[in-house]
Amino acid sequence: MRKILVLMALISPAAMAKAIIEVEPNAFMRLPGNATVLQLDEVNVADNATLMLPAALRELTILELHLGRSARLVIAPSEQPLKLDIAQADIASGAAISARGGQGTFDKPATAGRQLNLRLQGGNVQDLLVDARGGNGAPGYSGLAGADGVAGGCTWGQASRGHNGLDGGNGAPGATGGQVRLELPQGFALEQIKVRVDGGAGGKAGLAGEPGKGGARKGCLVYSAAGAADGRPGLSGQPGEPGPAGSVNVVQF
Repeated sequence: MRKILVLMALISPAAMAKAIIEVEPNAFMRLPGNATVLQLDEVNVADNATLMLPAALRELTILELHLGRSARLVIAPSEQPLKLDIAQADIASGAAISARGGQGTFDKPATAGRQLNLRLQGGNVQDLLVDARGGNGAPGYSGLAGADGVAGGCTWGQASRGHNGLDGGNGAPGATGGQVRLELPQGFALEQIKVRVDGGAGGKAGLAGEPGKGGARKGCLVYSAAGAADGRPGLSGQPGEPGPAGSVNVVQF
């Protein structure tokens, strides 16, 4: 189950009630609304739960953030940067903030990891993964199989050869990793936060098309029609290139 306490503050800036978001264990929730700037008083994401932030969001302030064990705060892919300011955090082991780029498809290329400015002013962090890897490239098309040849006939004689399989397509390149800026208080143990800005993996090579089978041999009353050779298989495509890595900039205040 999932619940949102006090939606008024998300809908009306003039609302006086506190804006509190709660995601129950093992649940998934999308933050409602399409505001570009938002302030939340309290966000609680329980163990193994996920809260997704919309792509339109450009600036989010959270006064109190609680991430349970293996909880995830997921930021939807976008070309626009996001500033995430957290006043106080209580983050359990295995929690993650994900700003990964979008997976490539046959119609669209993979997108880069989000440009993220994460400011953490204080609190308790057991360990946190900030994942801003680029999206993986789409796989190449599989080559079509060649058509089978026609069997020999007693009227027309010779069987036809199988057609060749078509070549597989090349995988698409992976996208660039994100640009991450961490702003942390002096004395904060940097080893408690791990940041990944690897480029996305290239798409897998398309499979080669199978060869068509040659026409079958045909035995006739006067003579026999010989069978024909199979076609040739196509060639496999090439895997896509991995995307370039992004960057990490750590500032302590």
